[in-house]
Amino acid sequence: MRRLDKGAPLRAAIRAAGLDIPHLAARTKELDPTGRGLSPAYVGFIAGTGKSAREDCSERAADLIAQALDQEVDTLFETVFLTVVKSTSPRRSEIAESGGSAARKAAPLPEQLLDQRELSAYLRKSPSWIDAQIKAARDAGRQWPGLHYVGRSRRFDPRAVLDGLREQRTQVSA
Repeated sequence: MRRLDKGAPLRAAIRAAGLDIPHLAARTKELDPTGRGLSPAYVGFIAGTGKSAREDCSERAADLIAQALDQEVDTLFETVFLTVVKSTSPRRSEIAESGGSAARKAAPLPEQLLDQRELSAYLRKSPSWIDAQIKAARDAGRQWPGLHYVGRSRRFDPRAVLDGLREQRTQVSA
């Protein structure tokens, strides 16, 4: 369900009922057959106007809020048949990594070379793991993929590093 007019009718109904967010949440708990109701935070997201406000909510939430306000659901919310949700999490991206876990999404690739600290955060590996990989590659007589020396500092091309790790993974599994 999607709130109408960015939640203005909902906020007007809350004021008309003489309720605030915590009391509306408590009222939903009283009306919910399971006894769970909605949390004050969730009600605040739905009724709010700030950056954390949400346009969409579940049908259950819309029903409980409408009941608590003694209103018809369609005076406060509209039914949405298809919603494309984009995550606001910086750890998620829209590019799915082929192979491995289908549920895990690859982080967007940076357009520039990374230092070791940035690469370790990007790969979610420790800097000492990267050091060990570089040493193992050097001992095997090859250079770790994506490693570039700029003066005395190391820089990494994340695309080449990921390609090298994928290749290494296929060699191990074969």
